[in-house]
Amino acid sequence: MDLKLKVIPRSPRSEFSGVMADGTLKIKLKAIPEDGKANAALLVFLAAHYQVPAAAVELLTGATSRRKLVRIHL
Repeated sequence: MDLKLKVIPRSPRSEFSGVMADGTLKIKLKAIPEDGKANAALLVFLAAHYQVPAAAVELLTGATSRRKLVRIHL
């Protein structure tokens, strides 16, 4: 399953925060966007939410952008 995401780092807590008009999911992350910390936190957050191992979540595009494409192997 592929997910289009808009990530908002430095939030008070990590949570889903809605859906944009084009279907992109908005996710707030507590992590800071430094040295890949926010990307790592995103993958762990999604793995926990979808109840899959962390290795089953893959960042396809957007490593340095707020807009990301993530693949979850179910």
